[in-house]
Order: sequence, then C-alpha cells, then structure tokens
Amino acid sequence: MISFQESMEILSSLTFAPVGEQKLCLSALEGRVLARDVVASANSPEAPTSAMDGYAIRFEDQNRGRLRIVSATPAGSEVHRSLQAGEAIKTFTGSLMPPGADTLIPIENVKVQGDEIQIQEPVPRGFSVRPVGENYKKGETLIPKGATLGFAEIGVMASLGIAYAWVYQKPRVAILSTGSEVLEVGEPKTSPAQIYSSNNYTLEALTLRHGGEPVQMGAIKDDKASIIEALHQALQSADMVVTTGGVSVGDYDFVKDVIRDAIGAEVAFKGVVIKPGQHVMVAKKGNKAIIALPGFAYSSTVTFLLYALPVLYRMQGRTYTPKMVYATLKEPFIKRSRKTEFTPCNVTIEDGTFFVDFAGNRIGSSAILTNMLGQNTALAVTAPDEGNKEAGEKILVWLMNW
Repeated sequence: MISFQESMEILSSLTFAPVGEQKLCLSALEGRVLARDVVASANSPEAPTSAMDGYAIRFEDQNRGRLRIVSATPAGSEVHRSLQAGEAIKTFTGSLMPPGADTLIPIENVKVQGDEIQIQEPVPRGFSVRPVGENYKKGETLIPKGATLGFAEIGVMASLGIAYAWVYQKPRVAILSTGSEVLEVGEPKTSPAQIYSSNNYTLEALTLRHGGEPVQMGAIKDDKASIIEALHQALQSADMVVTTGGVSVGDYDFVKDVIRDAIGAEVAFKGVVIKPGQHVMVAKKGNKAIIALPGFAYSSTVTFLLYALPVLYRMQGRTYTPKMVYATLKEPFIKRSRKTEFTPCNVTIEDGTFFVDFAGNRIGSSAILTNMLGQNTALAVTAPDEGNKEAGEKILVWLMNW
C-alpha cells in the first residue's frame, strides 16, 4: 500500500480533460461551469451617470448659492443640452450626466424655489457621479472559464446582453454496487444477511451536488461475468465509473481483478494507508476514470470524496479544493491507527473560533454512515504519525457541508 500523500500526488498527475462544451441560455446557467471567458464588450457605464436623484451642476458653482434649473434628464433619455455656468439640470438615478457637469448634488441638499435651487449643504467634486468604466471596462475579462456560475455571474452576463454562454458538459458518472448480499431498494428481504444498496444513492447525491450527471447501474451480484458485463456497459455510458465493493482480498472480491485484467484499465494505485477505505483503487481507461471503492457505506463515502471528486471536477474544467481549517478540540481525541484517519466530527463556531467534538458518534466499523448526519458534520484529519490529542489542542478539520 502507498501513503495517502503518495495517492494524492498520483491522482494529481493523471490527466482528465473536460468532457465537452454546450451552449445554454442564461436562465439555465445556475451552478454550471463556464467553458469560455466572458469579456466586457463595452465600458459600464459608457458615459458619466448619476448615482442618485438630484441636480447636475458644476462643482465650483456651489459658491453661487443659487442655481437656475434649465432642464431635466429622466433615466433612459438622451441629454439635450450642455450645462452652462450658474445652471442646474434635474437628474435621476441612472441618468446620463450632461456635458459640462462634474458633480451631482442630492435633492436633500437643496431647497427648490420656483425655477431655482438654493444650495443648503455643498458636496465634494464628483459627488454621486459614476465614471466611465466604474463597473467594468471594455476588453476586461469579467468571468474566467472554469468559474462556477451563480447569481452574480448570471447578473453580470445579463448586463452585457449575453443571452447564451458556453459551459462544460456535466460528466456522466456511472455508479454500481456489487455484492451478493446487496438488494435493490424496494426488493423484499428473504434473509437477515441481505442489505439494501445505499451506496449508489449516497454517491448519486454527491455526484449531483458537485456538478456531475449520475447514471445508476444498480446492484450487481458477486459474479465475475456479471461484473465484466456491467463495467463494459458503464464505460460505454459514462465518463467516470464508480463501483462499491469487491476491492478487498476476499474470495469473492472480483472487481479489482476485472478492472485490471478483463477491462484492461491502467491501474494508478490499489491500496492506500488510510482509515477508512484502505482498499480503494483508481484506474484509467482512455480518458475515462474508474474509481473502485470499498463496500462499507462510510468507507465508500469518504473515498468518493477523496478520489472521485477531484477527477469529477477536472472533467468540468475546474479544481476541487477541500475546505480545511484547524479547530479546537472540546474533548479528547483517540487516534485508532497508524494511518491517515478521517474521523466524523461536529464543528461549531464560537466567537469566531472553530471548535470540534464527537458527540453522538458511534464507535465501530466503517459501515456507520449515520455518523455523517447533520449540517455541522465534518471530518477530522490526522496523519499517521499523530497520536491522541487532549481537549484544547488543535486538529485539522475538513468542512464538507459549509
């Protein structure tokens, strides 16, 4: 087995290109990944513009005390005349500033008397005037490719008049569970040795959350011929194949052998000194990834986060960056192995400081997925050479739901 650090270095060295591009309308862009830079086609604003309701004036004319109102410029209308000395033009939020004006004095700062304004509180030069290019300048790259599109990005594109944008296609992730004890959800149990296939639904939810398109392949019995057929179908249907179960050293653990021998995939590594999930396997077939995970629910979830997500993100033209912080232990931490461990924990923020505890965690095998329930759940990450820790010490924490 290789170390966790070695596995991350090997994973980083594998090349996976984005799976393709597609053009989508503005209303369908939320959460998608941009495939081409968005560049400003014009300055915004294109001309000096009022930032509030008031009167366009010359800064030095405030010394006159009283100015004559000669016109009004509603928002969206053209400017019909230049401003002369001693004059004011009523201007509204978003209106173009007239030539000759360099300052906007708010309505609240003047008193209107007939066709004149009396200045009661002067303002600095340039007050409330939006200069050319304040928002962005022509030729400026506003949104780089690889950006995940949210409300701000969509709003900026709308302001540029962009109705359609090129985004990366969602990678298709085929998910299949293996094990003769595994039943499809909804099938009746005929033996207490049987369990329902939960892994493929857990991994489907993670795939959706992180921008992939899941392809459910169901549960496959521990039969070599069935596994070979299912993997061939999965490779034809998807850009990435994720399996759970069949990667350990038991008599019926066929998945690892099928991937290497029958499928002919190039194995990047098999076995990592981590807890949980030490029997994880990563392979490549052309530009397609095959990630073989252990069968226990907690193991498969953690190893999916560790090894499948970075590849899934690369296939979308972006980089997966886990959110890591150091948190203060509220209770002692018991290190249970000489491996890189990922231990479920609860994280809170108190007075701006992260704290961590293990309240409610069940101690047992790597099958206990219930330890990951809750929005404040995270993973405490400890290196092989770290030992037990006392309350008050710091521990590295991976924030998954934050």
